[in-house]
Amino acid sequence: MADKKELTAEELQEIDELYQRAREAFEVIEFWPQEKVDEMVAAVGYEWQKVETAEALARQAVSEAGMGNYNDKVAKIQSKTRGTLWDMKGAKTCGLVDVDTERGLRKYAKPVGVVANVVPSTNPESTICCIGLSLLKTRNAMIVSPHPRTQGSSYLTVEYGRKALRKFGAPEDLMISIREGSPAKARALMNRCDYVVATGGAALVKVVYQAGKPCQTVSSGNVVSFVDETADLKGAAAKIVKSKVANNSASCSSENAVALESSIYDEMIENLKAEGGYLCTTEERERLRSVMWPDGKTLNREIVAKPAVLIAEKAGIDVPEGTRFLMVLGEKAGPEDRFSGEKISPVLTVWKWDDFSEMVDRMKAMHRFSGEGHSASIHSGREDRKIELAEKANVGRVISNMPHAMANSGSWFNGLPFTDTLGGGSWAGNMTSENVNWKQFLNYTILSDLIPEYVATDEDLFGEYLAKWGV
Repeated sequence: MADKKELTAEELQEIDELYQRAREAFEVIEFWPQEKVDEMVAAVGYEWQKVETAEALARQAVSEAGMGNYNDKVAKIQSKTRGTLWDMKGAKTCGLVDVDTERGLRKYAKPVGVVANVVPSTNPESTICCIGLSLLKTRNAMIVSPHPRTQGSSYLTVEYGRKALRKFGAPEDLMISIREGSPAKARALMNRCDYVVATGGAALVKVVYQAGKPCQTVSSGNVVSFVDETADLKGAAAKIVKSKVANNSASCSSENAVALESSIYDEMIENLKAEGGYLCTTEERERLRSVMWPDGKTLNREIVAKPAVLIAEKAGIDVPEGTRFLMVLGEKAGPEDRFSGEKISPVLTVWKWDDFSEMVDRMKAMHRFSGEGHSASIHSGREDRKIELAEKANVGRVISNMPHAMANSGSWFNGLPFTDTLGGGSWAGNMTSENVNWKQFLNYTILSDLIPEYVATDEDLFGEYLAKWGV
């Protein structure tokens, strides 16, 4: 979003015309009943979750971005689509959705309008599937602003959705993609639409709020995974690595660091090596740092979501055959040690601790530098440590004894909602700390009827207090 280029009159007209088309489509379905809306959602979801669709989208995304892993993307597109459908099944999003007879209140759900969906290059297809289905479920229209590096895959995803809408008999312009995206067009679209959802880092959050529209934004990730001596060490290593190497760490939910209790440190390092990890020497760490942050601050795009062996080659590190990820020792928590932040690559920072509470504080320092509001992970059998992490960490989610990237944004083996858009709360400048789904895209009108008057007495309000403390 650094591009400050001004749009031409023709480009501004293009954005306005896209909005008008989407608005007209929205007005067609604005008052559709729940049953018809649910059938429309099923039609689009069915099209996106097809094997042949997921394969075409994954192939396009990997080809044009040179990031991620084809098989992992196929699986993610299908899982996210089907999971989003499952989360919404039976949810009331149209018309009367709640009645409180005692208080005389009736709640009516309303759509928000035309939503600008700003999509990242790391998930240019599945993000559209998750948000797109949520918006259809809530009777909203969507205009996608694709990342310039992955315009083809985002456009293709929308085209599959439009195909399904046509087949069902719904307006295809409920779903539109800018054909040739740019930061300038994204800004113009956000200014024009009624609502914005943007999946990206801290820099994008600032741009979104400048548009002055209601919005949902997300946090950068910087997941630290705690492992203590009560964990199944071999199992924990397998779960961490499964998550870390998935899609070449393109997900913001991939572990960026492990924090190992000193009593199991050596054994856990060996378990991580057995899963394909390579621990860099001090000298190799410095070469890797120079490649990953050439200017000392900005992450090199050429290593993002690339295989570990390719990154090692760029850094002049000779790694064994079968290396799946690189490990470096953590030194300091904060900007003076870039390895303590988000890396979006199969590079894992290793920390050692004796005092759990001190390590939680160290993680919070890392999060103040990078990833505050997002998530944390723990592999432990101790409830007190799980609770302490959940109570102290400024994150929206704490994942316990699971492969983090597979669990954090919704999974078939936990209860979190499926999404690709993870709110980071006020810690990250976001409106919510929840997994963004259909619930964030509704307005409500409350119809209030007259009920018998009751005025609270002193006993109602202060009875317990007065009984304990007196007047």
